[in-house]
Amino acid sequence: MRQTKKRESRRVKSEQKHRDTKSIRSAFIINMFREFPDRVFTLKHLVSASGGNSREGRYMVKDILEDLIAQEVVIAAGRDKYQLSFAQLPHYEGVVEILNSGAAYVKVEELEREIYVNPRATACALDGDRVEVVLQREPQREGDNPEGAIVSIIKRSGKQYVGVAELSRSAIFVRPDSRKLQMDIFFSRKEYPGVKDGDKVVFRITDWREGDRSPRGVIVDVLGRVGENDTEMHAILAEYDLPYKFEQEVEDAANAISAEITPQDYAERRDFRDVTTFTIDPADAKDFDDALSIRKVEDGLWEVGVHIADVTHYVRPGSIVESEAQERGTSVYLVDRTVPMLPERLCNELCSLRPNEEKLAFSAVFVLNENADVLDEWFGRTVIYSDRRFTYAEAQARIETGVGDFSEEINVLNDLAQKMRRNRFKNGAVSFERAEFKFILDEKGKPLGVYTKEQKESNQLIEEFMLLANRKVAEWCTYKEIKGKKVQRPMVYRVHDEPNEEKLTRFRDFVLKFGYQFKATKGRSVAKAINKLVTEVKGRPEENAVQALAVRSMAKALYTTDNVGHYGLAFKYYTHFTSPIRRYPDMMVHRLLANYLADGKNGDKRALEAQCVYASEREIVASEAERASIKYKMVEFMQDKIGQMFKGHVSGMSEWGIYVELNDTHIEGMAFLRDIEGDFYMYDEARFEVVGRASGRRIAFGDEVWVRVKGVDMRRRTIDFELIVSAK
Repeated sequence: MRQTKKRESRRVKSEQKHRDTKSIRSAFIINMFREFPDRVFTLKHLVSASGGNSREGRYMVKDILEDLIAQEVVIAAGRDKYQLSFAQLPHYEGVVEILNSGAAYVKVEELEREIYVNPRATACALDGDRVEVVLQREPQREGDNPEGAIVSIIKRSGKQYVGVAELSRSAIFVRPDSRKLQMDIFFSRKEYPGVKDGDKVVFRITDWREGDRSPRGVIVDVLGRVGENDTEMHAILAEYDLPYKFEQEVEDAANAISAEITPQDYAERRDFRDVTTFTIDPADAKDFDDALSIRKVEDGLWEVGVHIADVTHYVRPGSIVESEAQERGTSVYLVDRTVPMLPERLCNELCSLRPNEEKLAFSAVFVLNENADVLDEWFGRTVIYSDRRFTYAEAQARIETGVGDFSEEINVLNDLAQKMRRNRFKNGAVSFERAEFKFILDEKGKPLGVYTKEQKESNQLIEEFMLLANRKVAEWCTYKEIKGKKVQRPMVYRVHDEPNEEKLTRFRDFVLKFGYQFKATKGRSVAKAINKLVTEVKGRPEENAVQALAVRSMAKALYTTDNVGHYGLAFKYYTHFTSPIRRYPDMMVHRLLANYLADGKNGDKRALEAQCVYASEREIVASEAERASIKYKMVEFMQDKIGQMFKGHVSGMSEWGIYVELNDTHIEGMAFLRDIEGDFYMYDEARFEVVGRASGRRIAFGDEVWVRVKGVDMRRRTIDFELIVSAK
């Protein structure tokens, strides 16, 4: 009896010890998973780490893991592999951006920084998809991104992709142009009999299931033969989901709009037909959406009218033309063409302020003294008659010589514009005047050369009066006076916030490498310091690098109903009023101004803000498409120059290579570090330099270098250089 009790006691103690050991190991293992929520652990690792290297210990750990799986704390991630269950982690919704590497960032509204996702954890997400993501790891250092994994796809983006078709006996293989989609897509030849080998096609992804090697999709358009100019330009538009034509019903609706100026129109508008009026535009401009009028009021006082095409007179809310303009948001300017926001009937005819024609305008009229101070202002709808269409070159000739028709009027306007410009910079406007480069194209769109488009006083003349109109319209619309008190009204603003301190610190460190001091940290002192620096670097090898990084250090301009001012222009109030032919926000501003002039009800702030957000997004997409077309023409221009040597300067760096901008054409390509002969080079991010391990040779931003054109990739729109020798 006594022996039985002893055995029972030992058994109870043994079981208690087993339970205690299991409990301790279980807690240890749970902590391991929670400390490294993104890590996959093997059974062997968990057994070893928890001190259970015996056979019994292995069984215990296996038993613990089965319990944790049943409790949904842990999931099996393969044979004898385990990971913390996503159910244990914070869940968010967001929109995914796929990188060329296959990794991703998920933008989540609730978080300041985007969640980084490893290529292995993207769960077949595609660029632009709305996804569910779990947060696995908080940022380890200041400035780092949190890390996570995509759990599921909530909604596919429906984004279009472009690729080149390669035909086999029964299938069509499409190689996507975008590096964000790194696998071929298969289609049936039976389903798409019209597709030929070498055609460029537009397709959408309809489904991509977990475990499938590649997604499924549908071909939505065949653009034509790869390499042809129209094909490639349409491909860029399709890539960014931009239209390359108007539907016939939109064209028909635009063509049906009457051009008649009625007696009622004349009666309701201020008549400027007898006032000297002209347009100044680029030589290749087809639409003229702004004109200037000028007349002397008395000695030392001038009335200047800024007349803008009255687009909203013709494009009515709720019409099919209005809906199309709203959806497009902006005109798009590729290297060889304009994709307009409005059909040709409007932008090149009804709303183009062509010479020797009466036109309807929405105008901002100012009385200015000789110091360019605004003494009086008036806003309203007008009828105008343009006496002359000037190109910038023709207007510049009158500024420089004082000779020619309307030379007196142009010189008065220029004098006022230059005074406004000086005052603007005195008040803290930022001066970025990077040269604009244009391609010389033949009749088939092939680039024959590159030239610099200079900004002269005639350009500045137009710029300053457009800025004046935009600023004054924003000021007037912002407040309404009721019983002696200013009451704020909803308004669409073009805002530009103050620079980010983190970016400024990086910029300060960068320019210090060239021996420049940049001590400003906030407020208008930053603008003045940038202007001073821009003057100091002018004409030096590092000029472009410094200006480029200065631009990147600034905030992005956008549309919003929440006014924070325009830092770059040093304006407290600013909007876009002067280009309603090519920007939908300008049409919004025209309608708000007309409504407020008629003492109408306030605009709907929430609806206006939603449209502002959309317009800002469309502007970004249009800019990306424009840059893509420029890159394509750069690559096409260099296609027959493989093996040739060029002088350039270092314009950027990454861990992979050095970006070099050629001095003569400003075309940019990359020289990969692995291809530099004679040494092993590494990127020193802290010092903004590339350093040779053995030689100690340093290559920095702005350094002059010689490169040989190694190759071009028309599909990827990239140029590969081989670095030959540094000029240092």
